[in-house]
Amino acid sequence: MQHEITLAGDLLDKDGRLAEPGWCRSPLPRYDRGAIKAPGFRIKEWDYYLVTGPDFGLALTIADNSYMGLISATFFDFKAGSETTESLLVPLTFGKIGLPADSRKGNLAFRNDRIAIAFANDGKSRKLSLGMRRFKDLGPLDAEIELTDEPAESMVIATPFANLPRHFYFNRKIIGMRARGMVGVGGRHVAFDPSSAFGLLDWGRGVWPYSGTWYWGAAMGLVEGKRFGWNLGYGFGDTKAATENMLFFDGKAHKLDAVDFGIPRKADGKDDFMEPWRFTSSDGRFEMRFIPRLDRSALTALGPLMSDQHQVFGDFTGTARLDGGTVVEVADFPGFAEKVSNRW
Repeated sequence: MQHEITLAGDLLDKDGRLAEPGWCRSPLPRYDRGAIKAPGFRIKEWDYYLVTGPDFGLALTIADNSYMGLISATFFDFKAGSETTESLLVPLTFGKIGLPADSRKGNLAFRNDRIAIAFANDGKSRKLSLGMRRFKDLGPLDAEIELTDEPAESMVIATPFANLPRHFYFNRKIIGMRARGMVGVGGRHVAFDPSSAFGLLDWGRGVWPYSGTWYWGAAMGLVEGKRFGWNLGYGFGDTKAATENMLFFDGKAHKLDAVDFGIPRKADGKDDFMEPWRFTSSDGRFEMRFIPRLDRSALTALGPLMSDQHQVFGDFTGTARLDGGTVVEVADFPGFAEKVSNRW
């Protein structure tokens, strides 16, 4: 039985442990970095935005992993099946980047001689801006995006890690905001229209173990004129109290149990990310075939640190059942799924 948090309260108790593991539909737990009792270098905080339209996408990250900050931008050309990523590492940040303690409101910015990036959130809309002088071999990258019409409910989870009492993962995922704006890159200008472009936020705060592997997937779009999408994931800690699997239909959340990503394997046993995946849920409410189109893969290794990422974009076809029993069918519904292994 998954535990739903229904009352607001501090995320951590006086000993730095999760006060109430579980999930909720809005950010009821209150995060305070100062209440953490674990070593400072294990604290990880990030804001990740993904904006997608029919043909193009943009992902922006500002992260503070304590011993290192990360500023990253990815431009996706789904028609060409290509992506371009540029990342900047900032040493020994330890909270100095200043990520907000509340996902509902707050501003965040970083600037140096290479990049200026800002996430502004006044509680009504979220404005993302980026100026990068050199974006790989495409020249400068400039972006101005506004996300509005935030759904009434979102995915919020407070997850412990087994045998690590002061480690935790506190996460909010907002799926299917309307996106409007422009990206200038490589001599062309790409427009996002709110009738067909959507944005999500992955807002993460926590204390993480040195190594681990997570799986995350999401999708967002329209079904019969109503916004529909989902958030799926596991590997983020001990999910006995709750999973982060959730459907979103017309602004309302519908909770799922466990979901397996069904990544195909090659003859040598390694993952075959570009072959069709099969998603299936333990409660029978999410059954999807996923046809990959683009694998944003990145392997970074620096001494004892490593990140092996595969964020695969493609199309979902299958069925999802809402809480009341209504079955939603989708065909070639755009989304992504990823597998990420870290030593951090």
